[in-house]
Amino acid sequence: MNSEASPRPTDRAQPPRYRQVSIGHPEVEVSEVGGILRMRALEPLAPLPARLLERLEYWAELRPGQTFIAARENGGAWREISYAAMLRQVRTIAAHLLDLGLSAERPLALLSGNDIEHLQIALGAMYAGIPYCPVSPAYALLSQDFAKLRHVCEVLTPGVVFVSDSQPFQRAIDAVMDPSVAVISVRGVVEGRQTIDFASLLEPTDLDRADAAFAATGPDTIAKFLFTSGSTKLPKAVITTQRMLCANQQMLLQTFPVFAEEPPVLVDWLPWNHTFGGSHNLGIVLYNGGSFYLDAGKPTPQGFAETLRNLREISPTAYLTVPKGWEELVKALEQDAGLREVFFARIKLFFFAAAGLSQSIWDRLDRIAEQHCGERIRMMAGLGMTEAAPSCTFTTGPLSMAGYIGLPAPGCEVKLVPVGDKLEGRFRGPHIMPGYWRAAQQTAEVFDDEGFYCSGDAIKLADPQQSQLGLMFDGRIAEDFKLSSGVFVSVGPLRNRAVLEGSPYVQDIVVAAPDRECLGILVFPRLPECRQLAGLDGQASDAEVLASAPVRAWFADWLERLNRDAQGNASRLEWLALQDEAPSIDQGEIIDKGSINQRAVLQRRAAQVEALYRGEAPGIVRAGEKP
Repeated sequence: MNSEASPRPTDRAQPPRYRQVSIGHPEVEVSEVGGILRMRALEPLAPLPARLLERLEYWAELRPGQTFIAARENGGAWREISYAAMLRQVRTIAAHLLDLGLSAERPLALLSGNDIEHLQIALGAMYAGIPYCPVSPAYALLSQDFAKLRHVCEVLTPGVVFVSDSQPFQRAIDAVMDPSVAVISVRGVVEGRQTIDFASLLEPTDLDRADAAFAATGPDTIAKFLFTSGSTKLPKAVITTQRMLCANQQMLLQTFPVFAEEPPVLVDWLPWNHTFGGSHNLGIVLYNGGSFYLDAGKPTPQGFAETLRNLREISPTAYLTVPKGWEELVKALEQDAGLREVFFARIKLFFFAAAGLSQSIWDRLDRIAEQHCGERIRMMAGLGMTEAAPSCTFTTGPLSMAGYIGLPAPGCEVKLVPVGDKLEGRFRGPHIMPGYWRAAQQTAEVFDDEGFYCSGDAIKLADPQQSQLGLMFDGRIAEDFKLSSGVFVSVGPLRNRAVLEGSPYVQDIVVAAPDRECLGILVFPRLPECRQLAGLDGQASDAEVLASAPVRAWFADWLERLNRDAQGNASRLEWLALQDEAPSIDQGEIIDKGSINQRAVLQRRAAQVEALYRGEAPGIVRAGEKP
């Protein structure tokens, strides 16, 4: 949840009024020795449950009839499962899974996306002490060569595979799975392979063995494997233990005590194969006895109508999404009084993740809240990663500006270590992974001699004279490079500023390129917005839209604005090139959370970059150009 929020305006006459909500403001201890800065919250982490599903048992006893998970049945009415019902189902599924000979060496792999059965079997495996792994469905459904799925299976050696619907996954399973691997399917069968009907896992059976297996689990038991996004190399399997999951949720609870004051209600779409969807968001509900309404929508022009449908029926207490989701929601809230009535009824906190939230969207959201509620809702972010299950810092400090990631959560120690001319953020605590599965060398490479996880994130103090104000995200160290002159280019801040100032026409950029004499950028535009700007209908190709005079004029002006405060070659952009081909997941150009893999884009489009530097490629807009 990299915070890249924009600077907030200050109303000196009267500070804005915010909805009252309980947020922790931990004091921090800061020390510096030999150029290494250390920071930790003085508030200790409270005692943890031994395993996460103790919370399912607790709420099943305390609030047996309360909805735990709900999803639309075939797109219609909500299908709701209570805490008591979920516990019964989880125990039964666990008992049946124990008959399949699964273990950490032969775990359960879940290939399909979010649905109730996915959650039931995942928690059933966890209850039985069997590690499971939710795999990005894109590896099986969007990929053509199945390279990442094949790698995942080689690392995991799964014993059984789960899918919600067998037919879409048949080709991928045939391509990468050993013939001995059985499939558990909710609907249909996988031809030529043993297929177990998911419904059979809910048939009554002796539960004593399942309860004994659960009793044998503890803090060090592997709950699941989560694969990293593979932004620089092939994905790595993060060992996620019960201690990690419980520690992260206790950190969240102490940072946001409001979760204990009213059962949290989430309407959420984030994928469970990603740490923020499957560990952070689901965990908030389970740990605190709330209700999770599964949103089958997505923050896309095609998928957001479903999200709006859900938000017109369910009032969340907290809402978490990516900046594109906020952009779509703000538009709808401005136009729909009924949506505003439901959405703001119980809301306490907003969160955003993965990229920068533009200033204009944030301001519009504040205006909507003030007009409807008479007060603003606090927007929170922070820094997290799969290896930390995921949270390390939260923006509970006093600042609100671009790149602010706030202060360490209780239980998390932060160390900033000089690497080149930046400071690498390193983290230690009960929420940090023990290592990568079956990757001893890679594990050794990411821990220092004090046991701190070396994140590769560049972090700095928001104000070197006032360390208590907290921390700033300063880009990824691995993305930075030098020009041929030896001048160092800090990619993260440059990219953040370009994307934020490029709203609403810029989706993302890639900065080119190492060992060149000057900087240029490959721009991935928001094509629907550019088409509207161009004034062209749907018959025009994407290339024609990007070549239109209004679009080129806007991007030329944007390039001029970006260069206005440039100081030398390290920040001045000599050209931009509009990309009419979206980044490819097959080629590793985007990672699961939707962000750009800078290195992979430059490698795949190396011939184009070479032509751009020679001035021979079409679509280039040069600095100073006046179309």
